[in-house]
Amino acid sequence: MKGIGAVLIDIDGVLTVSWKALPGAVAAMERLRAAGLPLLLVTNTTSRTRAVIAGRLAREGFPVGADDILTAPAATAAYLREHHPDARCLLINSGEVRADLEGVEVIGEGAGEEGRGAPDVVVFGGAGDEFSYAALNTAFRHLQRGARLVAMHRNLYWRTADGLDLDTGAFLPGLERAAGAEAVVTGKPAEAFFATALAHLGASASETLMVGDDIESDVLAAQRHGLTGVLVKTGKYLPETHRAAGGTPDRVLDSFAELPGLLGLPGPRERPAP
Repeated sequence: MKGIGAVLIDIDGVLTVSWKALPGAVAAMERLRAAGLPLLLVTNTTSRTRAVIAGRLAREGFPVGADDILTAPAATAAYLREHHPDARCLLINSGEVRADLEGVEVIGEGAGEEGRGAPDVVVFGGAGDEFSYAALNTAFRHLQRGARLVAMHRNLYWRTADGLDLDTGAFLPGLERAAGAEAVVTGKPAEAFFATALAHLGASASETLMVGDDIESDVLAAQRHGLTGVLVKTGKYLPETHRAAGGTPDRVLDSFAELPGLLGLPGPRERPAP
């Protein structure tokens, strides 16, 4: 594959599952690093901050730091600072990511009750036990009162060590329909998310490749924005989802371990030609 000068890489399902490295992923990342290829890990993960993610990946052997990671919460914070400065935001999310929501005022679920100020924006992160009926109903009532709706992503599910688990996209459409509101999505597949990633790398879309296990949000979304899309058959990949997708990936690999070969990078014992 010629003309690729930078790589965007999803984390969950591509490099790891339940934060354990997939076979060959660390070695493949080391080959990308050795070749000097600019890369950025781009993830809709909403359960951990960039610093925590970097630490978990480093413990698995991946040569990355926090500056090599762009998360949906970080992109959401940038969106809120620009479009809703000084807004009071109700966050419904599984995991603690407030450190990546710099400059955003996050309030508790009791806001708007007993005379306390109601939220201006309802922000949905990743699904978990926090997505209870009470929490969803509270969000519904705030949306009825005029609050804006922002979602870090619309992922339907993700892969864990125990199998597939439901995610935010399984709940969000019903809430939108009930409240007559449409969510602004700030993570993948939003164009702004990919634009932020490209700006971070200083790369153009035409020279950048996106690797993901979600054919819609990772791969086809990247292709719509001018990037080359590579689908891997790990993580949440399902053959039936692949067949039913609204487009065709530029490339399909069995795993991330095959990426260096696709890019024609030197092997572990090879040396670039002088």
